[in-house]
Amino acid sequence: MSHRSSSDLASFHRRKVLMGLAAGAAMALPAMAFAQQLPTAKVNTTKLAVTDTEVTVGQLHSATGTMAISETGSIQAERLAIDQINAAGGILGRKIKIVQEDGASDWPTFAEKAKKLLQSDHVAAVFGCWTSASRKAVLPVFEKENGLLYYPTFYEGLEQSKNVFYTGQEATQQVLAGLNWIAKEKKAKTFFLVGSDYIWPRTSNKIARKHIENVIKGSVVGEEYYPLGNTQFGSLINKIKLKKPDVIFVDVVGGSTVAFFKQLKAAGVTAKTQNVLSISVTEDEMLGIGGENAEGFYSSMKYFESLDNPDNKKFVADFKAKYGANAVIGDVTQAAYLGPWLWKAAVEKAGSFDVDKVVAASPGIELKNSPEGYVKVHPNHHLWSKTLIGQTQRDGQFKVVYTSELIEPNPFPKGYQ
Repeated sequence: MSHRSSSDLASFHRRKVLMGLAAGAAMALPAMAFAQQLPTAKVNTTKLAVTDTEVTVGQLHSATGTMAISETGSIQAERLAIDQINAAGGILGRKIKIVQEDGASDWPTFAEKAKKLLQSDHVAAVFGCWTSASRKAVLPVFEKENGLLYYPTFYEGLEQSKNVFYTGQEATQQVLAGLNWIAKEKKAKTFFLVGSDYIWPRTSNKIARKHIENVIKGSVVGEEYYPLGNTQFGSLINKIKLKKPDVIFVDVVGGSTVAFFKQLKAAGVTAKTQNVLSISVTEDEMLGIGGENAEGFYSSMKYFESLDNPDNKKFVADFKAKYGANAVIGDVTQAAYLGPWLWKAAVEKAGSFDVDKVVAASPGIELKNSPEGYVKVHPNHHLWSKTLIGQTQRDGQFKVVYTSELIEPNPFPKGYQ
């Protein structure tokens, strides 16, 4: 079910707010001064967990199960952002307190934990989910309870909700832009689509197939799906070798990603003879895969740890200082880091923690100094961002070989639904 813009989305404020991630300290006043100027009764009229000195938020990710390999970075990045915000004085003079829940890679568990965070803990916002299956599971809860979710993962699009802000890319910014690049650069015409068996890969591949056939004027020579956690890809790889596609297009996730790429390498499928374009492999997954097993393959993302700009270098240094020199940062990790900062900017613009006021204040908010560069909240609750193509290096990092212009988010692309 789609969630197109409603009349209240159409009436959102579009006024621009300039905010750099580093600006928090400069703008912060002592916590008690803010609390006195903005009494709790004024900034919280809907019975959220807000006191004179504290505001409670939720974290809802998979800390265990097959998705933990991907979601741990999101947990870490959100905590880093919240620590930095608190160190700079908090939000409206209130420090952020976190209630963390584990979705455990199980979609009904995500829904149950979302209900607990909203109904029992009365959190002012939730930073959470990774898979589209988990997001779809919690969405009815957030809409019923009028909660606020910041969702960090690149995803298939075809959704818009008043209660969700999508800080990752949607399909036009990742799938279509990535396919356009590889078709042009590698003269690719034949594609084999491989995904995990749930909504994001299936919908992404449906969009990809339409683009390959109708825009690129190529063909899909194979399309296969495997359950989450599957580790046996031998027969699939044999099929791919027989078909000899110009590109293997991959949206396998979690622990399955590690098995798939290791088995590709073991079967002699390398970048010397085969193009691989993934929309699911980031630096987080490369920790398990190993650079030697995917060297030369490509990923379509909006962020790579190797981005050479001062704001990203500071972010990487801060992240490693907190989580260790060997920690890596993937696309979703960076998008998760944006969530608390975007929420902070919206709360301060609204002068309130009330969800409806925060939502109304959000469109037009800009982060000029985010690690990925400039981002801006669109009225459709997605972010303007650039598409990057990264080539996997032996050390598990990515060399950026293509950067697009800023792309307007379009979660409902005409002709792809």
